[in-house]
Amino acid sequence: MSARPRIDDAQRRARLQRRHLLTDDVPQAFSVTDAVSSIVGLHATCPPTMYLSLWARLPGFVREQLDTALYDERSLVKQLAMRRTMFVLDRAGLADAVGAVGPRVAASERTNMLRDLRRSNDFDDPEGWIDTARAAVVDALADGSVASSTELRKRLPELDGHVQIAPDRSWGGTAPMGPRVLNMMSAAGDIVRGPNAAGWHLSRPQWSSMQRWLGEALPQLSVAEGHRAMVARWLRTFGPGTETDIVWWLGSTKASVRAALADLAAVEVDLDGGGVGYVLPDDLDDVEPVAPRGFLLPELDPATMGWKDRGWYLGDHGEHMFDRNGNGGQTIWWDGRIVGGWFHRPDGSVGLHPLEKLPRAATTQLSARADELSAWLGDARPKPGYPAPFMKAVR
Repeated sequence: MSARPRIDDAQRRARLQRRHLLTDDVPQAFSVTDAVSSIVGLHATCPPTMYLSLWARLPGFVREQLDTALYDERSLVKQLAMRRTMFVLDRAGLADAVGAVGPRVAASERTNMLRDLRRSNDFDDPEGWIDTARAAVVDALADGSVASSTELRKRLPELDGHVQIAPDRSWGGTAPMGPRVLNMMSAAGDIVRGPNAAGWHLSRPQWSSMQRWLGEALPQLSVAEGHRAMVARWLRTFGPGTETDIVWWLGSTKASVRAALADLAAVEVDLDGGGVGYVLPDDLDDVEPVAPRGFLLPELDPATMGWKDRGWYLGDHGEHMFDRNGNGGQTIWWDGRIVGGWFHRPDGSVGLHPLEKLPRAATTQLSARADELSAWLGDARPKPGYPAPFMKAVR
């Protein structure tokens, strides 16, 4: 018999709903920055996701609230971070994420660039080319100006390099290296995606110096300090979870995660199914159960993408809701579980695709929520960037 405390699946689902603000009692005074901070960060690879994630959580949310936080107050920032994925983070989370995974992601971006540059006959010194391009961007944005990738490439000959990608394939062709330099610099915390020159469900970022955009230098954390901070954030919002969950979510290494868990004195707990999870030392008490509730979440929502081992909230629906690369689609939830997905009908309204028989209360709540989402979207029909497999059945 294990001496470890036990947290069963029902308690995990109650924690998920309460800590991801998926209940009926989210404080009315919660700002979008408060919400993002509470759930660590929002996925932003697909531009609509960050807006729809907040719509699902904050009563009365309007798009301008997020735009104000991102571009006027700058209390939230877009950052290429965990798993080389775009997130929206508050300022404290930004510093922690850059410290934890920034060097790893930037190094990965640089390695991939060097591979392609070395295959080309046009670059005698690939290492030098990257360093020169980076220095040119730093100098160009040092005055606080903003510029798109295209504008920077036109202005800076040092950044305007191209390589041939897969020349023997039908989908191959010439690819610019400039945007990849910018991604590397973003991961490292040198520059940041500033104003968006496109609509809310599209992305056309203008780049800025990170320090000039924030109005102050980004705090510098060691990799170990960053890991400790990010693992603590994850445990507070997503725990309990396994070591595998944390390593996957961070896009880091077992050694780094284990060191952070040890530094935090994280407590091992037994999970349903025989797994071992971790929680913070002061987080062993049960949270209050949540009355069954239905909600709709966008693709790549934090609640969908928070764990690698998902059976306790996904059941056997994985093949219908996640693509082969592990990207979760647009989901419908009932009582803390994914029970299907949502989609746009030909007339533009939001339709539901349950994957199991649902009680009448669930059908009623989810249908009402679908109508509310249809009204909130208005004429906008953002297409999913990572459509779930179930969508093939509703086209």
